[in-house]
Amino acid sequence: MDPVAVPVIRLPHADTLPLPTPATAHAAGVDLMAAIGGPQTLAAGAFEAIPTGLAIALPEGYEAQVRPRSGLAARHGVTVLNSPGTIDADYRGEIKVILINHGHASVTIEPGQRIAQLVVAPVARLSWQPVDSLPETARGAGGLGSTGV
Repeated sequence: MDPVAVPVIRLPHADTLPLPTPATAHAAGVDLMAAIGGPQTLAAGAFEAIPTGLAIALPEGYEAQVRPRSGLAARHGVTVLNSPGTIDADYRGEIKVILINHGHASVTIEPGQRIAQLVVAPVARLSWQPVDSLPETARGAGGLGSTGV
């Protein structure tokens, strides 16, 4: 599969940070880094939009998803508040990551620290088809928890 070409601008507060690259040959995304001037403390229960210093121009028909990093979640209880955050193809502003600290202690975010993942994916357009009834399934209208544990 050919890479998706994505124009990117590195903003002045990220000029010393490398562009995100996949950590391994089969990684689905790239790690976004904190483009902050100094350490930033995230108190237990607090959330903050952390700048990445990147602005992108996704091709039409694609989105970028901002997802949590498992290490931050497992070690500190820090995750992406609106996970996954969606970056639309027509957005041209700085990518910011809304981190929330679900842990019991404050966590310090360091300049250049990897804080989230960015995954680019194609967008499927939908076409609503109004009908009078839906095809039946074994689950039917069973909602939350209806399929057991």
